[in-house]
Amino acid sequence: MPHGYLIDMDGVIYRGNELIGGADTFIARLLELNIRFAFLTNNSQRTRRDVAMKLHRMGIDVGEEHIYTCAMATARFLAAQKPHGTAYVIGEGGLLQALHHNGYAIVDHDPDYVVVGEGRSLTFETMEIASRMILGGAKLIATNLDPNCPTPHGLRPGCGATVAMLETATGLKAFSVGKPSPVMMRAARKELGLATAETTIIGDTMETDILGGVQMGYRTVLVLSGGTRREDLVRYAYRPDLMVESVADLCDDEPLQAAEGAAQLLSG
Repeated sequence: MPHGYLIDMDGVIYRGNELIGGADTFIARLLELNIRFAFLTNNSQRTRRDVAMKLHRMGIDVGEEHIYTCAMATARFLAAQKPHGTAYVIGEGGLLQALHHNGYAIVDHDPDYVVVGEGRSLTFETMEIASRMILGGAKLIATNLDPNCPTPHGLRPGCGATVAMLETATGLKAFSVGKPSPVMMRAARKELGLATAETTIIGDTMETDILGGVQMGYRTVLVLSGGTRREDLVRYAYRPDLMVESVADLCDDEPLQAAEGAAQLLSG
């Protein structure tokens, strides 16, 4: 039976700008064994080409086809909901490019949607304009609801924090497309041509990667190289199928080769 991986990035493959030990070896083994995989990211700022270049500079050479971002998932979702629509965007290049690529026009008045992603140039004027648009009938869409983002200098407010402000101001709830939403989790699996039972997600965050995988019926692997500690698991009503220190623990030939990469590993 074929098998493939959906792999989170920050905390699994790298921390900030530093590669996590063994991550390059793990990806090299997947490539060598022709095991299908995609990197998933809730960061909408970068295009998939930007993400591939960041990985390349860390020593991981993969094509753009191995990258799936929440910006891509959001743009494709909107294109399916309302083809050739319009959007007012709070976000950066990755989100703008994805929307354009899927037939959307970016406007500054009377949009179909207000779409919120990560951004470092947020102003109160932008929030005021977006609030008026939402109250005027534009639908509020979030690329993700992550409350913060890691940086080399610590955490900064994330997309979820911006969305929370708009929700409070307007009294209306956003629809979120990124992890753990089944919209992104299902679309990424289909991108790989896998069935539910053939899919494993690897992540470092219980609230996004592992929760999304559990809800979708995927196998789940929690790595402790990122934001979750072993003792944190007592707080959750759900658990991963497998917990490892890092993806370096998944590099052995035997577990990778068995059942195209994961069935034996996760059943043992």
